[in-house]
Amino acid sequence: MSKPAKRINIVSLKLVKESSLLYKERSVRSPEDGYQLMKLFLADKDREHFIVTSLDTKNQPVSINVCHIGSLNASIVHPREVMKSAILSNAASIIVGHNHPSGLREPSKEDIEVTRRLAEAGKIIGIDVLDHIIVGDESFISLKEKGYI
Repeated sequence: MSKPAKRINIVSLKLVKESSLLYKERSVRSPEDGYQLMKLFLADKDREHFIVTSLDTKNQPVSINVCHIGSLNASIVHPREVMKSAILSNAASIIVGHNHPSGLREPSKEDIEVTRRLAEAGKIIGIDVLDHIIVGDESFISLKEKGYI
């Protein structure tokens, strides 16, 4: 007896613009610039939010995606979820970032491991991970400046 035919969905992928903002700096030239952009999204959040900023070849932001919202003190981030919006945005590079609701900006072991995995995945698919910024209370830490990228 043969099995019945399997139905396969035909799909297309697209980004859906939810809103926009004006970025007067035009391009991200330093970790401080990345922090100023990310803090617009991450300040005053009561849970950890992990965001991906996709950049063009001139380091101009083209999209920002809230990739994951975690619990009060943890977030599980997978490279495929991070890279999805970057690929759909035709990004040359990305800057990722998240907040620490505690206000402390020191990276956890998991933060460092996720950063390394993202950088490795980025190398494979051709999207550079320029930085991972952790936003604390009116301050930030750049994992690139700390030597983790």
